Amino acid sequence: MKLPFFLARKFVAAETLEEALPVVRGIKAAGLNTTFDKLGEYVSDRSVATGAKEEYITLIRTLDEATGQIDQNISIKLSMLGQKIDESFCVDNLHEVLTEAKKTGTFVRLDMEGTDITESTLSIFEKVYPDYKDNVGVVLQAYLKRTKEDIDRMCELQARVRLCKGAYSEPASLAWQDMPTIRDRFLEYMETLITKGRYPGIATHDDILINATKEFVAANDISKDRFEFQMLYGLRSDTQKQISDEGYGMRVYVPYGDQWFPYYSRRLRERKENVWFILSTMFKR
Repeated sequence: MKLPFFLARKFVAAETLEEALPVVRGIKAAGLNTTFDKLGEYVSDRSVATGAKEEYITLIRTLDEATGQIDQNISIKLSMLGQKIDESFCVDNLHEVLTEAKKTGTFVRLDMEGTDITESTLSIFEKVYPDYKDNVGVVLQAYLKRTKEDIDRMCELQARVRLCKGAYSEPASLAWQDMPTIRDRFLEYMETLITKGRYPGIATHDDILINATKEFVAANDISKDRFEFQMLYGLRSDTQKQISDEGYGMRVYVPYGDQWFPYYSRRLRERKENVWFILSTMFKR
């Protein structure tokens, strides 16, 4: 049974790229930066992975044709490109996507998923990074206990990192479980990335982390153009605009696609905080 799309409309721009384009144009016209995020993950069929590769390339070409109206910036999942099928197959697919990105001047963010593929994702990133330094970046999750080393690893490369708390359900042996510790780790990594990294994305809807980031850059006389804040489509749109009006970069991640139900239901199952957060942000601007 296919559930009605209106259930996801607050958080997903549309089910098709054509329908999502006007939404992203509107966000861009309001002065915010954008990233297109096609929903889907953990592909187990080679033909589906090949189809996903072609869809990513089509997305890159579509954004290139709309230069000036929409940012040439997308987020992809390596598991969509066959990462769990065969890593070399995934790398070949990724090279095709990044070749098109380099040709068009598009930036591609490799999203981070569960810890079963964290090391694989970073290893693949390191393989392709030398050929696409201006066109590819990666995501690190503050709640993972390994992330301190990964932050140093990416700073040494001068790779562009998107820092987020992390939303997957992981065991205590791999991830911090309490929010105060996760916030502490996030702020530690934020400071490292802003001072030693290359234009990091500080991805959070948490006022404690947003305000602490602002205070850190002000106290250390760091230019606001050294980094950007990032938030998800449909969450705290007034706050997004306010941050942008204050002179900070603000990027909105805009998901689209017909795989919206498994994506959001999984996120809600993985961490009970996500349920409360989505419910609370429906009434918080």
